[in-house]
Order: sequence, then C-alpha cells, then structure tokens
Amino acid sequence: MSFALTPAHAQRLEHLRSRYETPRSLILPLLWMAQTQEGYLSPEALAFVAHETQLCVADVTSVASFYTMFALSPQGHHTIEVCGTLSCHLNGASQLIEALQKTLGITLGQTTADGAFTLKKVECMGACHEAPVVVIDGVYHARQNVQSLTTLLEETRS
Repeated sequence: MSFALTPAHAQRLEHLRSRYETPRSLILPLLWMAQTQEGYLSPEALAFVAHETQLCVADVTSVASFYTMFALSPQGHHTIEVCGTLSCHLNGASQLIEALQKTLGITLGQTTADGAFTLKKVECMGACHEAPVVVIDGVYHARQNVQSLTTLLEETRS
C-alpha cells in the first residue's frame, strides 16, 4: 500500500516548499499532514515523509516518536492525555491514570477494544498552575480529580 497526500495537502506542501530552503525543514508539517489524513502515521506515510524530506525512514520515525502529538499506531476515536510531569503528579495525576485504566480496561498507550478511547501519559502541557491537567480530544480540562474526570468521560462517551 502506498501513501499520497490529498490534493489540498499537496497544494499546501508546494506552498511550504517555496518557504523552506532545505527539504528536511518540511518534516514536521509533513508528519502533521500525513497524520491528519490517516489518523496516525503509518509505515507508508513515514516512508513518504522520508522521501519528500530526503531523510531515511529511521530519522523520520525518530522525530515522529519524540513528539507526543504524533501517533505511530491507530488511535481511538477519542484521545485522553494525562499530564505526568511534577506539578500534575503531585496534584493527583497518578490517581487519574489509575481510575482511567480501571474504567476503560486498558493501560497507558492502549486503545479500547471498541476503538473509542486511546489513553496516553504525556509530558508538560504548560498548565502547571492548573494541575492536574487532562486533555481530551485536544481540549484542556484543568484541576481534575477522579470524580470530575469520571463525569468528563461519561460526557465524552455520549
């Protein structure tokens, strides 16, 4: 199976090429476009990005695996990210993760069998003053506790 950008993304790529001197500078925008199309970065998408940036697949994969915003496997319909840095940890992030794992029946990095939820622990979300922080589908939820997170999860399910 091969990967190709949609016409809109291909047009965006051509615009970006005119702005960057070296192809390798396109790695992050290309990874983002590929993930937007497929929902994750498939091996074919990584190979495409490597070709377009004149890098090897290992280099592209190392960049994609460094950033928590990129997924190297299919993700659930909803993504739940719990901040695990010091402020959030000290304010109860571990208890939130424990409760989510128990409720969803998965561990960190896994997706529920029905494909509804993927659970991740991520590094700093830049909201230490509102710890603990949970991001569901890109929306920040500050000062969470098990009860408020349970309510959020129920709302997300419906």
